[in-house]
Amino acid sequence: MSLSRRDLVGTSGLALLGAAAVSGRVQAQSIPEAPTTTTNTMQPPLYPTTGPDYQPVVTLNGWTLPSRQNGDWKEFHLVAEPVEREMAPGMIARLWGYNGQSPGPTIEAVEGDKVRIFVTNRLPEHTTIHWHGMILPSGMDGVGGLSQPHIKPGKTFVYEFQLMKSGTFMYHPHADEMVQMAMGMMGFFVVHPRDPKLHRVDRDFVFLLNAYDIDPGNYVPKVAEMLNFNMWSWNSRVFPGIDPLVIAKGDRVRVRVGNLTMTNHPIHMHGYDFEVTCTDGGWVRPEARWPEVTIDIPVGAMRAYEFDAIHPGDWAIHCHKSHHTMNAMGHDIRNFIGVDKRAFTKQMRRLTPDYMPMGMAGMADMGEMEMPLPDNTLPMMTGFAQFGAVEMGGMFSVVKVREGLASGDYKDPGWYDNPPGTVAWEWKGPTPATTRASSPTPAIKSDKALKVVKPSGHGGHR
Repeated sequence: MSLSRRDLVGTSGLALLGAAAVSGRVQAQSIPEAPTTTTNTMQPPLYPTTGPDYQPVVTLNGWTLPSRQNGDWKEFHLVAEPVEREMAPGMIARLWGYNGQSPGPTIEAVEGDKVRIFVTNRLPEHTTIHWHGMILPSGMDGVGGLSQPHIKPGKTFVYEFQLMKSGTFMYHPHADEMVQMAMGMMGFFVVHPRDPKLHRVDRDFVFLLNAYDIDPGNYVPKVAEMLNFNMWSWNSRVFPGIDPLVIAKGDRVRVRVGNLTMTNHPIHMHGYDFEVTCTDGGWVRPEARWPEVTIDIPVGAMRAYEFDAIHPGDWAIHCHKSHHTMNAMGHDIRNFIGVDKRAFTKQMRRLTPDYMPMGMAGMADMGEMEMPLPDNTLPMMTGFAQFGAVEMGGMFSVVKVREGLASGDYKDPGWYDNPPGTVAWEWKGPTPATTRASSPTPAIKSDKALKVVKPSGHGGHR
């Protein structure tokens, strides 16, 4: 991960001016540096060097924000700023985020920790941060105008509170919320149990669901869109740009998913059933957990599930709303299945020699063709694996379970080497004759044999 020291306002000579804008008891103290990165791939977990032990999380296509210990306080520094995010190779989005990325870095701490979070605003408008799901003082809740003054551009505010419970939470603005969240301002906040043995797993993945409407050739999302998004993403990445979830066979695995889009998402994982073990309200008691293969994530909510990785292979994980596994999809596409376009194609090619007719037999050909595209967009269906086109996009990735991986190894192991006889194959023998029912379906009686029954007339509607 590429980390660098960031000046608060833009030059080292103005660093003290940034400190002077800080509110509260730490006004005269130095502000911790604000690490930043523009790396698009998942970074290794950040293991604790002091305090209670815990298994750190790994953020798909993201990273964990380092902290410093200052007396009893664990200090972090978030910088709200414009960022560029590669959604997948071939497409860049100009978003707003934190510390160089959208979403911002994951914050990790331990139940009982006292945290002090500096927030510097480099946006062109004011902002705040709401700590979604946290139990904390009202004045630290981050609702602009209600619980605190807005953080004006160029200013730095301080949030201080003690972490009252473990679990999985989120952070996002509560100031011009429609615009700022539509521009990508969000992040995860994971609080580990003080007892390192409680809820312990071997691998712990986190990612946020977010969505954008970015027209082909454009870079900035439409912030007023409510339903017709065309880039359904995990951590502002779309398939094939989303990292795989790499797991060693035998591991106990947790996957934490937060939803800050405008609709719900049924997240389905192939090859396994799992138990729902946590929401953003807290841990689910063992006797109250329930089995699933698909878990619906409501708007503004988090769900975590766990499973034992006993089945090696490449297993799809995706949103089960089919249009959420597409990229740059238009919403005015007509259905041409069964239409003969041959005569029309000849006429079109007189005007546009490269015209390619599509859709007469479904859309599968879009996954294999490499058609010319406008600048800064992606194919609607894309991605290849060992057997051909995957025909996906958007909210899709792969859970890769392998034998023999070291505990800290998250490198992509490539495609699964299926044992002989365990891959579906083409039948080469004779095709059986078509069979029909032994007795024909009874003919439907004509309309003349049907009787029309009129209402009884006891006060009925006319």
